[in-house]
Amino acid sequence: MKSAVDIQMSDTTINSFNEIYSSYYKKSFFFAKSYVHNDFAAEDIASEALIKLWEKLKTEKINNIGPILLVTLKNKALDYLKHEEVKRAAFESMNDWHLQELSIRISTLESCDPNEIFSNEVENIIQNTLKSLSKQTCQAFLLSRFENKSNKEIAEQMGISVKGVEYHISKSLKALRISLKDYLPLFYFFFYY
Repeated sequence: MKSAVDIQMSDTTINSFNEIYSSYYKKSFFFAKSYVHNDFAAEDIASEALIKLWEKLKTEKINNIGPILLVTLKNKALDYLKHEEVKRAAFESMNDWHLQELSIRISTLESCDPNEIFSNEVENIIQNTLKSLSKQTCQAFLLSRFENKSNKEIAEQMGISVKGVEYHISKSLKALRISLKDYLPLFYFFFYY
């Protein structure tokens, strides 16, 4: 077993990257892994630290490699852990938002009352919205949604182009979506197919 003096002596005689790699990779890997608990990340940290050490050795004379390597490993492991902490916090925030949104959807669906859906209030909103549209727009919508006619059949019956029918139906759906904003799921249930 080498003493600290032997290691320090051999540090000053290292001449190639392969020597550094074979002498320090395993130590560096296990040091990093003991903190990051991820083999792939520890491999990257160890390799990057050894490359950085090699670059430093090419430009300056270093008598004791150990402390310099350890500081580099420590900083790279800290960077990794801080990045993981940010990712975890972001994931938890997204998860919290998703759970909150899911809770709202569940409570909304649980409070969905079919009797209310077919209430006079909803029917009045639909009737008033359709009355506010032009006669041609309302007619195209009624033929499409309540008589189940195709756009081509509606175009022939009304004497307009298929594009014109699509325009009128789209205009109707937009108006209904706005007026039924408090009943949006019902809007989709009744008018989209």
